[in-house]
Amino acid sequence: MDDEYVEAVLDVVEQIPPGRVMTYGDVAEVVGARLERGGPRQVGAALRVAGAAVPWWRVVNAAGEPPAHHRLAALAELRAEACPLTDDGRVRLSAARLQKKT
Repeated sequence: MDDEYVEAVLDVVEQIPPGRVMTYGDVAEVVGARLERGGPRQVGAALRVAGAAVPWWRVVNAAGEPPAHHRLAALAELRAEACPLTDDGRVRLSAARLQKKT
């Protein structure tokens, strides 16, 4: 994973407003339009190595689930931002998903 890709991912994630989310695939599409490479797994890898500086909890999987290994922390952040959640702790993507900007 190169620095340019990581920086592009972080740039997209920084722009997600409170209470809204993007999926790993959404972020990958935006970054891919700029750099013509990468996918959802690469987005996850970039957030694992450098995501502490950005609101990483606003990136969820396609089912609206936050990262399993940081689930409780992510849900606490999402609740504090009044992000719409289901009873089982997933983001209601139909209400919270941010439109992709390429």
